[in-house]
Amino acid sequence: MKTFNVGLIGMGTVGTGVARILLEKDSPLLEKLDCVPVLKGIADSNPDVKTKLNLSPDIFFTNDAKALLNNPDIQVVVELIGGLHPAKEIIMLALEKGKDVVTANKMLLALHGSELFSKARQHGKSISFEASVGGGIPIIAALRDGFIANRIESIFGIVNGTTNYILTKMTKENVKYSDALAEAQKLGYAEKDPTMDVEGIDSSHKLAILARIGFGVDIDYNHIYHEGISAVDLADIWYAHELGYTLKLLAIAKKPGNMIELRVHPTLLPHDHPLSSVNGVFNAICVNGSAVGETMLYGRGAGQMPTASAVVADLVDVALGRAGITFNAMKTFSGGRENIPIADILNIKTRYYLRFSVVDKPGVLAKISGILGNYEISIASVIQHKARENGNVPLVMMTHLAEEGNLQKALTEIKRLDVIKDHTKFLRVEE
Repeated sequence: MKTFNVGLIGMGTVGTGVARILLEKDSPLLEKLDCVPVLKGIADSNPDVKTKLNLSPDIFFTNDAKALLNNPDIQVVVELIGGLHPAKEIIMLALEKGKDVVTANKMLLALHGSELFSKARQHGKSISFEASVGGGIPIIAALRDGFIANRIESIFGIVNGTTNYILTKMTKENVKYSDALAEAQKLGYAEKDPTMDVEGIDSSHKLAILARIGFGVDIDYNHIYHEGISAVDLADIWYAHELGYTLKLLAIAKKPGNMIELRVHPTLLPHDHPLSSVNGVFNAICVNGSAVGETMLYGRGAGQMPTASAVVADLVDVALGRAGITFNAMKTFSGGRENIPIADILNIKTRYYLRFSVVDKPGVLAKISGILGNYEISIASVIQHKARENGNVPLVMMTHLAEEGNLQKALTEIKRLDVIKDHTKFLRVEE
């Protein structure tokens, strides 16, 4: 049996999972392959890792990543330290040393993917990154290989388990945002500083990667619109549910004509949409292709072993030579990518949910609908409930298709009405 030597940098949660799979004595890899990836070296700043994994003497252990990169016996390097630096420098040096790279680093790929791919081409090596999006869901392989015969029309889905857990808790158990976040942190689903997750930044990193692979384009990450869930009000979840909608944080990519829409934000979906039933820490991604139609991939979007599974799948691709062939053959990686502008959020068209807090007196609806009409925004439905204790009432509307720029102008004008008594809430809708 042939072996392919692996160097592992970063022994956090995922790195430990990868090591466990590679060190498993009765590994499924041995049953399925004639060429298996073998753990040859580990670099980590924590010396206790060696004892924790009970490493054999023939596995090289170091606290210096460069020592591992300089090891001629290692053919592929797995970068799992995350962040921009020193991860970028480690990958660059690995490529210069003639080693293929496997990574789960979505932030680095989103911000510096083009530069890294160029470096890999320069040295005749490959970069594989299945674990960067969707944990154990093989979404990169599906977009890159399975849907190769399709013109991808849209990609949208739930790509962050932390926010999906929080929204599920709020929806199913009537728990306010702060309490749901605290529960997620207690269970280890959310970081002590949850900003990357709850403000949609993590999802936008993943969206950049999905768009690059799905549409075969180069994009400027800084132009991706992202909005998180920290301002979501429990009342809007109730009212939307009454109207037949479920709230999810979606990453959305569409390519209408010569522009591309890339946006992350809380989104209302009809109750019968497949994504509406994706709950807890699970992820799901819908892909609409010209030949295959609409498909959905579903599974655990994070966690030690699902993500480690994706890393090892990439290692197998490298070991079998598939990664190198793919990397050299596809325009997505070979430099033949189209650079396409990202549409401004103000230019998108969708339906909207609106909630106004208004004075309880006749003529209010007419004033609001009149201003909306002036900006070519028509109302599809309205619900109004009993007055609150302070005398104001919630007025909830669903619009027909409208341009966001027009909506923002209308809301600015409506805000100046004396009948409006609080900040107006709005949510975008995907049917």
